[in-house]
Amino acid sequence: MEDSLSASGKILVMPGPGHFLLGFFNASTLNEWRTPNTIVLRINGRGESFHCHLEYCSSRWRAEAGVIGEIVRGERIAAKAIPCGKVYAWRLVYDPKGGQGNGLITLTLGNETATCKITAEHRSDGASFTHFGLLPVLKAWDDAGQVSLNELTVNGRRFDLARDPKWDGFNNRRTYETRNTRPRFDFGWSPTRHAGGKAAGELGGLIFRGDCRYKERMAAYGDRLSLLTLKTKLSAGGKLSMLRGVSDSSASIGFYHSTWSLHQNPAQDQGIPMDYLGINIEGPSSEGFLFYPVYRVHGAIAAAYDRNSGTALRIYPDGKSHEWSLQYDPAGSDGRGEIRVSLDDQSCLLKLAPGARAAGASFDRFGICTPWIDGNSVTAYFDDLHYTCSPAEDESK
Repeated sequence: MEDSLSASGKILVMPGPGHFLLGFFNASTLNEWRTPNTIVLRINGRGESFHCHLEYCSSRWRAEAGVIGEIVRGERIAAKAIPCGKVYAWRLVYDPKGGQGNGLITLTLGNETATCKITAEHRSDGASFTHFGLLPVLKAWDDAGQVSLNELTVNGRRFDLARDPKWDGFNNRRTYETRNTRPRFDFGWSPTRHAGGKAAGELGGLIFRGDCRYKERMAAYGDRLSLLTLKTKLSAGGKLSMLRGVSDSSASIGFYHSTWSLHQNPAQDQGIPMDYLGINIEGPSSEGFLFYPVYRVHGAIAAAYDRNSGTALRIYPDGKSHEWSLQYDPAGSDGRGEIRVSLDDQSCLLKLAPGARAAGASFDRFGICTPWIDGNSVTAYFDDLHYTCSPAEDESK
C-alpha cells in the first residue's frame, strides 16, 4: 500500500445478473469475500442496471468501501442504478499520500465519482498486490453476468486487446458445481483434524447463518446436557481453526436450548437465539473476524461484546489452530453475572445486563447453533472439547 496505483479504460456491462471485482488483487490470498489484498471496483448486476461499489481489503481481512451513489454510515448504502448496455469510461486511482496520509482511492465512472479513504489501522495492516484483472466475488450468491473491457491502461502501461495479452489465468474458463450455497448447512461431526486436536475427528464444517422466520433454515448440532441455568457456573474450551469466512457471516458455539434457541418466529429484530450463552465468530467488514461472548435470556434481554471497542479478540480464516475457553460466573460483576472468553493469550469480559439473571435462561445442549438473522457462511472446526454437562452438586440438590 506504499505504491501509487492506477488503471483506466472502457467498460460495457450487459443486462442481467452478475457480481465481480475489477482491480488490483493478490493471487495467493483469494480466500472468500471480502477478499484480502484488494483495491477494486465491484460491479453488481441488477437486471437493466448495475451498481458500482469501490472497496479495499487489507492483508488482515479488514475492509472499507465507497459507492457510486450515497453511503450514510451506520444506516444505509444507496447505490445509484447505472443503465446496462452502454459503454462507460472509468478510472481507478490509489494515492498512498491522500486521505490525510493514510491513502485515498478514487473511482470515476462516466460522469460519476466515488472515493474511499484508507483508515490508519487498515494502512498499518498493509496489503500487497500481484495482479490486475477480473475476479469473481468469492461468496455463494448471485448468478453469472457479462462484461467487456477495452482501451485498458494499468499503471501507465497500455494493453492492446485486439490480441490475447497472455495474462495469468486461474480457473477462468471453468464450469463447476458447488454445495457451498446459501442457506445450505453442512456441519456436525467430521473425521478431519483441522483444529489441531489430539486425534482425527472433530466438530464443525460449513456454517451459514440461520433464519428464524423459517424452521428449515435454522440448524444445530450439540451434546445433550442436564438442564443448566444462569444460576450455574458454566465453562467450555478446546481447540479451534477457522478456514474460511465471508463478510456478513456468523458461526456460534456455546450453550443453547433445543426448543427455544430454534424457535420459529416472524421477527428478525435479534440475531442471538433465545436461551443462548456462548461465542460468536463474526464482525463488521471494517474489523474482519472477531471472537467474542454473546448471550440472550428467555425473553428480549440480550447482549454481545462491543465489536467496535477495539478490544474484541481477532481471528483469521487462515487455518491456524487456537486454544479457546469460555467461563460464565453467575456471581461475577457484583452478582449480575459475567462471561469471560479467551483466545490463545487474549481475553475479554462481557457483563450481563441488570435483570438478565432474574429473567433467566435454560440450556440443554452444548454445540453449534445458528443465529436468527440470515447471512453468509463460516467454515470452522472445534476439537478437544470440554464443557459443563450438569449443575454443580450444591445446586442440583
